[in-house]
Amino acid sequence: MKNLLFAVSAAFLFIACDKVKMDVKTGKEADSLTSKEWKPVDSATANKAWMDYATPGEMHKMLAKSDGTWTGENTMWMENGGKPMTSTSEANNKIVFNGRYQVGEHKGNFMGMPFEGMSIVGYDNAKKKFVSTWIDNMGTGIMNMEGEWNSSKKSIEFKGKITDPARPGKDCNVREILTFVDDNHHVMEMYGPDSKTGKEYKTMEIKYTRKQ
Repeated sequence: MKNLLFAVSAAFLFIACDKVKMDVKTGKEADSLTSKEWKPVDSATANKAWMDYATPGEMHKMLAKSDGTWTGENTMWMENGGKPMTSTSEANNKIVFNGRYQVGEHKGNFMGMPFEGMSIVGYDNAKKKFVSTWIDNMGTGIMNMEGEWNSSKKSIEFKGKITDPARPGKDCNVREILTFVDDNHHVMEMYGPDSKTGKEYKTMEIKYTRKQ
C-alpha cells in the first residue's frame, strides 16, 4: 500500500509538471515549467525518487532534538544603531507528520502588545536545503525562506523575502541565522533592511533556553 501511494503521488506530480504553464501577466510559457528540456522518467525511477524525497533523514532527526518548550530572551532594534528593546517569549516546538516537519508556536509581547507566531520548518531532501515559513498576528503575509546547514558553526542560514507594507508591491530581503549552541541553548539572529538606508542590519536576536 505504501509503495502504491508513492507511485500514485509521483505519477500525479510528473503529469502535473509535464503540462506547459503560462505566465498570466505575459501570456508566455513560465521558464521553470516549460517542457523544452523535459526528460522522460520510468515509473521505477520516479517511485524511488519519491520515496527518497519523502523519507525523513539525519537533518530531520536534528530538528526533532529541539522539540519541547523554550523560553526566549528577545532583543529588537527598530533601526540601525537604534535603542534596543528587550522582552521575553516562549516557544513550543513539535515534530509532525512522522518526523517530516517541526511546527513552532511562539508567544510573547511586542511593544506592549500580545504577540503570537507560528513557524513550520523542514528539510527538503531534493533541494538539500532547510525550508521555513512564518506567520504571526502582526501581519497578513507569509514569510518563506530556504537555508543552508553550516556544520562547522552548527547553524542554519536562512534567506528569503518578506512583504514591505510601507512600499506596496515590494518585498524585502531577509536573513536568519539559527545557531544550535548545545542541546539546551539556541540563538536566532534576524537581519533585514534599514528603513532609511535600505542597508542590511541586525533587527532581532533571541536567545533560547530549554524550559526544564
